[in-house]
Order: sequence, then structure tokens, then C-alpha cells
Amino acid sequence: MLLDSSPRALSTSVAYAVVAAVIGKIAWQWFRLRRIPGPFLAKLTNLPRAYWVWSRRPHEIHIELHEKHGHLVRFGPNMVSAGNAQEVDKIYRLHSPLGKACYSPDCGSDFYHVILPMSKGKILPGLFATQDEGIHRMLKRPIGGIYSMSNLTSFESLVDATIEAFMEQLDKRFVKTRAVCDWGLWLQYFAFDVVGEITFSTRLGFLEHGKDIDGIMDSIWRWFQYVAVVGQIPWVDYLWVKNPIVSRLRPASWSPMVAFAVKQQNEREAKMAAGEPVNSKDFLSRFLAAMEKDPSIPKWALTAWTSSNVLAGSDTTAIFLRTLFKNLGEHPQTLQKLRAEIDAARARGELSRIVTWKESRRLPYLEACIQEAGRIHPPFGLNLERVVPAGGIEISGEHIPEGTIVGMNAWVVHRDRQVFGADADKWRPERWIEADPVQRKKMDDGLLTFGAGHRTCLGKHISLLEIYKLVPTILQEYEFTFANPSKVWRVENRWFVPQFDFMAYISKRTLV
Repeated sequence: MLLDSSPRALSTSVAYAVVAAVIGKIAWQWFRLRRIPGPFLAKLTNLPRAYWVWSRRPHEIHIELHEKHGHLVRFGPNMVSAGNAQEVDKIYRLHSPLGKACYSPDCGSDFYHVILPMSKGKILPGLFATQDEGIHRMLKRPIGGIYSMSNLTSFESLVDATIEAFMEQLDKRFVKTRAVCDWGLWLQYFAFDVVGEITFSTRLGFLEHGKDIDGIMDSIWRWFQYVAVVGQIPWVDYLWVKNPIVSRLRPASWSPMVAFAVKQQNEREAKMAAGEPVNSKDFLSRFLAAMEKDPSIPKWALTAWTSSNVLAGSDTTAIFLRTLFKNLGEHPQTLQKLRAEIDAARARGELSRIVTWKESRRLPYLEACIQEAGRIHPPFGLNLERVVPAGGIEISGEHIPEGTIVGMNAWVVHRDRQVFGADADKWRPERWIEADPVQRKKMDDGLLTFGAGHRTCLGKHISLLEIYKLVPTILQEYEFTFANPSKVWRVENRWFVPQFDFMAYISKRTLV
């Protein structure tokens, strides 16, 4: 009997083979993680988790799913979400950590690859998003010491300059005029300008102009809307943004944020070449010194460092500050207690007008409020994905096979009642003061506010420096009266980025 070799028969055979391969892959993926509970469709496709993010409430959905199914929940055909705060060390530990990279076409862990910017077929690696551990080591090794806690106070004068500029604008625009202030927006202006000051000795101009300069804030927000959704289905990014052919057809341009960083770099290098004086203490000067010391560092590393500073150091700090002030407004008893601590320290002569880092560290209730803000509303509300290594790993009593994507959402982990208490879903800074040393260590180890392990946010100490200085400085200087009390703290449906209706009148406090 002769086989039918007509084009129609061949195309039919190919179609059957493709269908069989797809069905086989789905069956295999379902089978290997069959013991992990989760939504039925999530076991077959990543589309549900992309939809959760598109709905702008993934953090809430993730919490609900873990409350329903337990510590382990299947979020995708090859993705498992872990919610046990006591497993943080196992997944993100410093020694032999699980990696971000996945080189199998079936594993689909390229969430981080989606984050990386691309122009004319060229991808700009970054410290947070690069999946290549070699590139991460190359980028981190020369500059890691700059971000250390011991080096923290060398940036304090630069933060002070921005706090002064912030208070000057508050006095001129709102205190003297009694105009209403969008406090959440102005906190974001501060966060952007302070990172410009410490990185380039040049503020971006948000405070002086009272607006988004060059659309930087808007561009970051639009970029985030894309990354958050497409990061759950990375193959879309490969087809469109990271497609080398498509990328080369687009106009050559980086985001306004990267463009600002490149402009500052070029101006600094021109000044140095002309022998003009520059600030040797800011990040840019230290980055350039690191490159001069090690000529093997590629030139693009400078742009990766500076743009990462602006991106990671602005929105994250702004979210943190908004969250803290939101909860102070929602819980007057917390605000009263914190103000009492600040006022008492000032009365004893222990606080400067602009509070120093050293002074702020002597305010235990301030520390408790900051810890609680990072716990109750962590800045990053998606899973920090990692890849299970060869041999697999045991998490919460279940064996997870190698090649599986596992991750933790800080919003879920920070509500683990076994670690943070029966009221883990409630704002209560006192938990950080009342805990005994053993319980306090469990809570500290269970925090993912800035990530964990060797890929912890490199700039966390800079962010904390800004927060610890700004909050007590503002609270001892100003009073806030809500312009629309009935609408205060109405949260827009904008993922986990707090958009509070914090329209307020600002006045000077009468200090004794």
C-alpha cells in the first residue's frame, strides 16, 4: 500500500503531530506537579496568572489562593508559589541559592528577561533583572561596597540637601498659600529627586518644578504595566519587544529615565576631561573610579549602574513612604505615639532639625513603624521567581522537581500567621517591639521587603537612609489636615502601587 505524499496529506500529518506534541506537553507538565493544588486552568496554561496581574489585584488574588490551598499553590503549568515565611532562607539563601535563569524552552522562567530594556537589538543588563550569574557578579563586585551599611552616612549630606529643597517647596507652595497638597505625589517627587542627588549630584527637578520631568514617572509606570503582565507570559516579549528584527525597525531610543542617566554620565565625563571640579562623593564619581580601577569592566556597565539607581531607588522608596504615611493617617493612635517619641527626643536635644541617620536609629517606635510598613505593603507585589536546581528541592514537605519555577510573593509571606502572629493581616507596629529575640529573628528572617539572599536589593540601605531621615524630620516640622476626609485613603485599582487620595493642607507645627 502506497503512502499518500500529497501536500494536503503532509500538512494534515504535520497538524496532527503538532496537536499531539502540545497535548503531550500539557499532560507531562500537569503530571509532574500533580500533587500541588491550585486553580484548574493554572495547571494547564500561564494565562490565568497573566490575567490576575492584568486585573490589577494579583497580590490580593495570591493571598486568597494561599489561604484556600495552603503553603504551596500551583500558579502555572511549571510554576509553584510558596507562602511559608520559614522557607525564605531555603529559596533565597546566601549559600547555593536557587538561580533566576532557566535555559530549558519548557520552563518559562524568563520573567526577569522581560524587565531588561532593549534598543536596536541590544539588551541593557541590570543588577536586579539579569539572569546570568556571571554578569551579576561582574556588575556587583566593583561597586558592592559603595552600598554597604558602613558607607551609608557618606551620602547623608546629599540626602539632607534634597530634604531641604523638599521643605522649601512645601513652605512656599502649601504652607504659605494654604493650597491643597497631593501628598502622595510629592513624596514621589522627593524620592526621584533624592536619587538624582545621590547618584549625579543633580536633582531631576521634580521638586523645583512640581511636576514629572521629561515624563520619567509616566514612562516607568507604562513600562511597569507591560512588564508585570507580560512577565507572566514571557514568550510574548520574545515575539515583540525582544525580537531583534522588530527592535531594529524601531527608532533608536531608551526610556527617559535611561536617557537622563546617559546625559548625566556624558556631562560628568566632559567636566572631568576639562579638569572642572566634580563631587567625588556621589555614586557616579564612585562608579567611574571603579571602572578606571578595572579596565575590563564594559562601558555599558556604567549605564546599567546609574539607570538601576534611578529606577530601583525611586519608585520603591516612594511606595514605602506612601504606605507609612497612609497607615499613620489611618491609625491616629500610631501617629500620636510616634510623634510623642519624636517630640520627647527633640525635647532632650537628641534630634536635629533634619534628623540624622544616627539620631533616627535611637527611635525604636519609628523603627517598628518602618518595619511594619515594609511588611504590610511591600513595594514588589509579584513572585520573586527562581529555578529549582538539579535533583529537585523539598519545600513545605513536598518534593519540587528540578526545572520548576518557584517563587514567593512578599504580600503572601508577610501574612504568614505562624511567623507574624494571628493578626498578620493588620497594621500593628507594636509586634516588632513586643517580640522576644527568638520571635523577632523569625520575623526578620521572614521579610522579603527588599528581597533576600545574594540578590537582595543592593540599594536597600540607601532607601532606608532616606526613610529614617525624612519621616521624623517631616513629623516634627509639619501638621497635615485632610482636604477630603471622607475620601482619605481611597486606593485606586492600580496593582500594589499605593495611589492614596491624600489631598491635605499642610501647616507648621508649634514646637515647644
